[in-house]
Amino acid sequence: MRRRDVIALLGVTVALPLRARAQAGRMRRIGVLIPFDERDAEAQAQIAAFRETLERLGWKDGHNVKIEYRWASGDITKIQRLAKELVGLQPDIVFARTTPVTKALLKETRTIPIVFAVVSDPVGDGFVASFARPGGNVTGFTNVESSLGGKWLQLLKAIAPQVTQIAFMFDPKMSPGGGAYYPRLVEDAAPSIGVKVISAAVRDAADVERAIVAFAREQNGGLILLPDVTTITHRALTISLAARHRLPAMYPNGYFAKDGGLIAYGAEFLDLYRRAASYVNRILRGANPTELPVQAPSKFELVINLKTARALGLTVSPSLLLQADQVIG
Repeated sequence: MRRRDVIALLGVTVALPLRARAQAGRMRRIGVLIPFDERDAEAQAQIAAFRETLERLGWKDGHNVKIEYRWASGDITKIQRLAKELVGLQPDIVFARTTPVTKALLKETRTIPIVFAVVSDPVGDGFVASFARPGGNVTGFTNVESSLGGKWLQLLKAIAPQVTQIAFMFDPKMSPGGGAYYPRLVEDAAPSIGVKVISAAVRDAADVERAIVAFAREQNGGLILLPDVTTITHRALTISLAARHRLPAMYPNGYFAKDGGLIAYGAEFLDLYRRAASYVNRILRGANPTELPVQAPSKFELVINLKTARALGLTVSPSLLLQADQVIG
């Protein structure tokens, strides 16, 4: 090899690590838009899981990455305003929680990468072309699989066999498919379970109270809380009212039962946040969102609150207790 070729090769060898170090030394920016109130303890725990995973992967807030948090307090107008604000900061990537947040961000940008978590129907809502090939600038992790509606009904019937009609409560404006997605999961499964299901649309705390008080007057009633920003925001009120009116209720995630709800089943949100952080890491290191398939939940948890069951006069069968990941009380 000629001397000048050796020198040129050495120059390339030296230059590449220097460029890599320069890239690594640049402060990156992550936008995070959460639809809940900043004081929500569960939302904070989920964000902590996201941040801790990023740190394990080499991204420490204030060191080599700046995380810009925005909290929308359950307000759809605020979600839209904060989405515009975050995109205006031109972050390297944005993490989005829920369907309305992802929708608002995609309205503002089709170039900045977006990683979502807890989005139920990303194909139906037009966020991605398919799970395998998302296309565009967005990918992430769903919180639903097709049998979930039937599972909610089965478990509520198992813990409260007297239930023959079930109200499912949700906010159409905050739900996937314009409010059509979750009801379809429940309504399709109801005939095989042998129960009648009734829609209870809510928008705020006052609606939640009216719906529960009205339905509690019905004979052999039960309640399913469908997961959206409004129902999650008002979960403490729902749990309290269901207890006061002796209404057996199924909740969509384990922490509802830990907070006093009767029974809860759904995807483990902490796991979804950790997995979302792994996608953020990969994109910051050069991956394209189109190369990262949308993934379904891999961890579900069933939590039963025996204290609440006893207060409602319910006896939980040993077989149902054996299915539970956690039993409280």
